[in-house]
Amino acid sequence: MKKLRIVFVRRGYSPSGGAEAYLQRLAGGVAKAGHEVQLITGKDWPDDQWAFGFVERLRGKTPIGFADELEQMRPQLHCDALFSLERVWSCDVYRAGDGVHRAWLARRSKFEVPLKQFIRAASRKHRDLTQLEESLFQKRNAGRVIAASQMVKNEIVDVYGYPADKIDLVRNGIPLDKFRSDPEVRQKCRARLELKPDQIALLFAGSGWERKGLLFAIEAMALCKDRRLRLLVAGRGDATPYKASRLRFWRQDPVQFLGEVANLIPVYAAADAFILPTIYDPFSNACLEALSCGLPVITTRSNGFAEIIEDSVHGSIIDNSSNLIALRNAIRFWSDPLRRDATRVANSKLASQFDISKNVQQTLEILGRVAL
Repeated sequence: MKKLRIVFVRRGYSPSGGAEAYLQRLAGGVAKAGHEVQLITGKDWPDDQWAFGFVERLRGKTPIGFADELEQMRPQLHCDALFSLERVWSCDVYRAGDGVHRAWLARRSKFEVPLKQFIRAASRKHRDLTQLEESLFQKRNAGRVIAASQMVKNEIVDVYGYPADKIDLVRNGIPLDKFRSDPEVRQKCRARLELKPDQIALLFAGSGWERKGLLFAIEAMALCKDRRLRLLVAGRGDATPYKASRLRFWRQDPVQFLGEVANLIPVYAAADAFILPTIYDPFSNACLEALSCGLPVITTRSNGFAEIIEDSVHGSIIDNSSNLIALRNAIRFWSDPLRRDATRVANSKLASQFDISKNVQQTLEILGRVAL
């Protein structure tokens, strides 16, 4: 393959963001393969979090403003492929890592009262994101699309009529050598988190707690009425409404809010199981990381990640986020230490199929075809 010049696009930045972590891993692999990379982003992306080439910062503060500015500068971008991980007006390749916004709104409406649905429908942000999606999919201004799950691919085709033969399925990838269980690290991190040997630590990780189902995780854990349970919550969010939701069964607070954690590896090591009862997730990177660390993963069919695991073997797949009884039963199922130990090897073996190097190779093959 000839040397390519690839311009990546991602507007925002969060230290615990799955899309940002994925982009850094992808760009690192592409640069290591000998290609030239550049990032177009907003003001929030830190200088020390992009070591792969030039960074261009746009001033647009809204999704539309950012997309407008990018569209104006496109003629000056001398690249083989404009690869966007952000909803924009047009690009050569769009990676739908954030899923389909219109499909997400439809799922979310099932969990909201009519007044909140009306307010959300009137929101400029949601109108803007839907408008940009229409430009990429309905108006065919994305040359090709990469989806991480069959769920998202189906949504793009069903909602917008985008041609299925122009959508490539490329699963997420992680650096597997970093995400391995380590008994020594486990002991140190559990001591740091003040977890007792007999306590069962469930880990919830991610930002956007409402979408990812934190309330359901807390309420399902409360239904277990097992004083050994602890819920570790890593990510950005307002803990206040979730504190009010807890049942007062425990003498000690059962939920620990860890805030944004730049390095989750020690927390994975300390945990006994991972829980993400998400309302909508295209393909959770955190679930894949937890799987690689050998943790059973409790999640929903609304998570594209669920497509790669087998229920009751690698974790538990719940049909609906709000099915608290099913979530409770899954937590109880994986509270058995012998069952967790038995699944650890199977999970690590399954995760070995999703190293970031495979993702980079598949993505470069697509970019190579686009650049011809």
